[in-house]
Amino acid sequence: MYPCMEIHLKKIESNARKVHEIFKPHGISIMAVTKGFTAEPRIAEAMLRGGLEYIADARIKNLKKLKDLPRQKVLLRLPMMSEAEDVVRYSDYSLNSEIETLKALGDAAKKLGTIHKVIIMVDLGDYREGIRSQKVGLFVKEAVEIEGVEIRGFGVNLTCFGGVIPEQTTLQRLVDISEEMRMKYELTLDIISGGSSSSVYLVEEENGFPDGINNLRLGEVILLGKETAFGRRFDGLCEDAFILKTQIIELKDKPSVPKGKIGRDAFGNVPKHEDRGIIRRAIVALGKQDVDPSGLIPMNENLSILGASSDHLILDLSKDPTGYQVGDIVKFYVKYGGMLNAMTSPYVDKVYIEDDLLGEDEELLLVEDI
Repeated sequence: MYPCMEIHLKKIESNARKVHEIFKPHGISIMAVTKGFTAEPRIAEAMLRGGLEYIADARIKNLKKLKDLPRQKVLLRLPMMSEAEDVVRYSDYSLNSEIETLKALGDAAKKLGTIHKVIIMVDLGDYREGIRSQKVGLFVKEAVEIEGVEIRGFGVNLTCFGGVIPEQTTLQRLVDISEEMRMKYELTLDIISGGSSSSVYLVEEENGFPDGINNLRLGEVILLGKETAFGRRFDGLCEDAFILKTQIIELKDKPSVPKGKIGRDAFGNVPKHEDRGIIRRAIVALGKQDVDPSGLIPMNENLSILGASSDHLILDLSKDPTGYQVGDIVKFYVKYGGMLNAMTSPYVDKVYIEDDLLGEDEELLLVEDI
């Protein structure tokens, strides 16, 4: 049935293995970030077959789904106090920046007869989660006194909110802060996490990662083959592991500019239309309820996306006017946001392909940079 997301498991496994092989010589372990596909176990298992050391997700509901997979689990989003017991029960580590939350986790850990490991997040300029660097010492001084939790790492988030590009000097600050806290409070640190898929480009830079960074939290580069900082394909990885397909439900020649007084559309926006004259327009069965159109790239480069409503995506076929008929299938590459939307939508069927990895002598399909 359409629309559907076609998921190529061997390509995901291949990407994971290559990423693991790239970073292992640098002493950097990888957390397989599963939130982009709602932690579907078949995809997570493909990532783990590639050799990745941890499973990481932003939601406890997702980690529950993966509880039987043989890797340590990490909660990426700062815990809610209301979910403290589940955090301790279903994750081995959690990322934290609030003392009161640590106290709740400690109480839950004592109730369950265990110690919960925490990674303290340091804010180094992106201004999402984390403790400002000058306040880390006071935070750790209080945190080490909380029973039931143990500080086992430090981490940073960059790019996701503020767009700040990870740099060697920024990650060196994280290493320096971590080492200072380790020595002052005699901490045993397992993880110094230098960010997400926006950090991977540093492995190709002359200075690279500073000594001490030993972990990255990676989703996009493994799933879609692109590093996040600059949107470039990374070291020849497959970029077509996720393909979104849907069907043409109307195909007609119509003016490119609507006729009549223009007001707000269904989402409260006032649309702007470029006058292209009469164009060949296709409607496909896909809409904003399923995916943000900006997260899609037509596989046929002659097609362009005009816009979408809740349930309809409008395409301009003028550069390929005779290539399609009603009922034909249109295919899209997806960006990270498009993948996340479509994998979350209950209206998009998921089709898993097990045995389609190209042979060693064949070239992996790469999507051109956009």
